[in-house]
Amino acid sequence: MKHPKALEPFTLFLTVVTAVLGAIIGMQILLTLGITPSTSIIGALIAVVLARIPIQVFKKYRSVHRQNLIQTSISSATFGAANSLLIPIGVPFLMGKTELILPMLIGATLAMFVDAALLYKLFDSKIFPASGTWPLGVATAESIVAGDQGGRRAGLLGVGVTGGLVGSFLGIPMSAFGVAFIGNIWALMMFGVGMLVSGYSIPLFGVDLNKLYIPHGFMIGAGLVAFIQVFLVIVKKKENPGEKEGATTTKSDRDTSRALKFGYLAYLGIVLVIAVTGGLITHMSLGMFLVYLLFAAIAAFAHELIVGIAAMHSGWFPAFAVALITLVVGILIGFPPVALGLLVGFSASTGAAFADMGYDLKTGYLLRGNGKDPEFELAGRRQQLITGMIAFGIAMLAVLFTYQGFFAQNMVPPVDKVYVATIEAGVSGNTAWTLLMWAIPGALLQWIGGPGRQLGVLFSTGLLLVNPAAGWAVLAGILIRFTVLKWKGKGAEAPMSIMAAGFIAGDALYSFFNSLFKMK
Repeated sequence: MKHPKALEPFTLFLTVVTAVLGAIIGMQILLTLGITPSTSIIGALIAVVLARIPIQVFKKYRSVHRQNLIQTSISSATFGAANSLLIPIGVPFLMGKTELILPMLIGATLAMFVDAALLYKLFDSKIFPASGTWPLGVATAESIVAGDQGGRRAGLLGVGVTGGLVGSFLGIPMSAFGVAFIGNIWALMMFGVGMLVSGYSIPLFGVDLNKLYIPHGFMIGAGLVAFIQVFLVIVKKKENPGEKEGATTTKSDRDTSRALKFGYLAYLGIVLVIAVTGGLITHMSLGMFLVYLLFAAIAAFAHELIVGIAAMHSGWFPAFAVALITLVVGILIGFPPVALGLLVGFSASTGAAFADMGYDLKTGYLLRGNGKDPEFELAGRRQQLITGMIAFGIAMLAVLFTYQGFFAQNMVPPVDKVYVATIEAGVSGNTAWTLLMWAIPGALLQWIGGPGRQLGVLFSTGLLLVNPAAGWAVLAGILIRFTVLKWKGKGAEAPMSIMAAGFIAGDALYSFFNSLFKMK
């Protein structure tokens, strides 16, 4: 069996159309509401509907693998245009440095492509295993399978989607509730607790944790340890000498090591391009300039891994907040304002495409039979990468031809206003001590949980998101999951997973159409 090609005209036509649609939707909703909607399931539904049209030419869309390519396209374009490109170029615009918009766009575009390529190289490695949760990927795959097969699976998914829609309408974060049924219980428990702690810190303790940079300190410590754990996974000698490298994954430790080296060197090259075209050498000494290059590359690389880890385990990623951490540390180092603007823009351009590509590859992995046919699995991944790269190219063109119109109306991503306000206000000397002090418990929590559970990163993610309703939803879901498994046994895992995918899909659909309604 051969996997459909991304460049065959029949498939390419719809992937281009959906990519244009995804880029426009992503930019519009980000500018008006400050969020980026998940469009994967929308792309899948478009393909499923077309496949049901009783005309011969549309029968090709009945292939779940073509549907996978179509949802990959719209999803990549949405996050690429909004998160990876529009957010970075909004920073120099708000700073009044319009001459830096194009250098930032060039750098962000390059970072976006590297972002996706790096996830492709790391997917199904020990760091980012294909067996990982990747919740949105699971939800999209279940939606496609239900549309293709029908039957009991479709019924369970339909119940879940209905529950997701109703719950979301009532204000319940159903994606958080659904994730609790399929993710690592320990990691998600810390995620939920983190959201409750940050959400109730003011009424209970009279303290705003975010204003004191406590969550940021936690994430710095947890992120640093997570970074170290990544490399320890690679260099650690195997306890079982007879174990073949890459025996349980398609990417060996050597592949992982090469991918990480490629990523860091690529980011170092990109930040050099941004710094030179942005004229940063005229704003700082040669020594500070070299420090800036090394720090920016490391920060972008760490940002990407942290966002990817959080996305894989929880389905949520604190990309905005982690970029803000990078900015705060840059301020403490003493980089000038122009350099800080480019730094936070570059950092923000990484992570989103990385996480989104992980979701899409997880969808494909499930549709291709969980890797039972390695050759077919690898061929499918390659086609998804090609589709994603085409979508990213379309996203770049969409931003290039529309950003001037948006900025002329003073329409910029809301998070950029936070970044620029932070640059203008600076941070006090006490902030450094706060970050250092709270980095210690964050590091300890991450170290205790180990690389498999990611307790520190997930707890820090919860602290940064400040969403107590989602915290309650996660903990309630974990309690229900534990109770059902005790009552029904392991046989209940499959039905719960399908319904969980429905909850997540229903939440995504409600969020998408509700965002469109509000935007209108």
